[in-house]
Amino acid sequence: MSSQAKPSSYKLGVIALLVCSIIWGTSFVAQSLGGQVTEPLTFNCARNAVATIFLFIVAPFFDKLVGKKYTLWGTTDNRLKKKLFLGGSLSGICLAIAMFMQQWGIMYTSAGKSGFITALYIVLVPILGLLIFKNKVTSYNWLGVIIATVGMYFICITEELSITKGDFITLACPITFAMQILVVDYYIEDLDGVRFSCIQFGVCSFISGILMFIFEHPSIEQIVSSLGPLLYLAIMSSGIAYTLQIIGQKYVDSVIASMLMSLESVFALISGWIYLNQTMSLRELSGCVLMFIAIIIAQLPDKK
Repeated sequence: MSSQAKPSSYKLGVIALLVCSIIWGTSFVAQSLGGQVTEPLTFNCARNAVATIFLFIVAPFFDKLVGKKYTLWGTTDNRLKKKLFLGGSLSGICLAIAMFMQQWGIMYTSAGKSGFITALYIVLVPILGLLIFKNKVTSYNWLGVIIATVGMYFICITEELSITKGDFITLACPITFAMQILVVDYYIEDLDGVRFSCIQFGVCSFISGILMFIFEHPSIEQIVSSLGPLLYLAIMSSGIAYTLQIIGQKYVDSVIASMLMSLESVFALISGWIYLNQTMSLRELSGCVLMFIAIIIAQLPDKK
């Protein structure tokens, strides 16, 4: 991500990441419904395969929209092609692990705890970014991360605190999601976001497919029975939202991007309140307020 992004580009990146978090926030119901009738690896393999096909089909339309001549890889530069394939593949590997562990873990723990544990990537992104990629993390970034973590706790942990098998499984999610965010941040600056996302999901589907045949009993009936949730997640959550993540991270720092994307839990609560007449407790409302405050603080300039 370029540290010299123009204000207009930065705003575009923030909007893209906000829309991404809104889509993810409304996708949990579809994920839960699909998981009830389809095994995790089978579901993720099919979901990511559909997302890959969807992005491959719409790529020419994206090129036309931005006034770029269509090419298969989005560039004729061989150096950028290699970078695109390497970055997309590494991101896909991280995503395959994260999606599987999340889908598997949610079978043995509550949605609230699963959401909180997964969202711990907002803590790991600045830590791993500093250790691995030597990314700069300001004092306001750290303060924002701490406040956001407290906010996530208020939103997601509403039952008696206990540790289950599903919690330990889900712990792999924040690590691999954090690595996926950092991989995107490291590679995406001069690459085509749609092609990057397409390769990412192709690799993710391929890995899930291999593991699916080893550990599960896939069938067409399973996929057909979850076709509605699968298509929604493939097109909206994977195809569109993850592409918006990649586009947004071209212009927004990885720490702030991770907090913007973690707003999916806030939007999940709000959408449940609006569309399903679910109520929000004072604790949950407080968590939402803390999340928004954290994101504002994290974007303040770090002046001595």
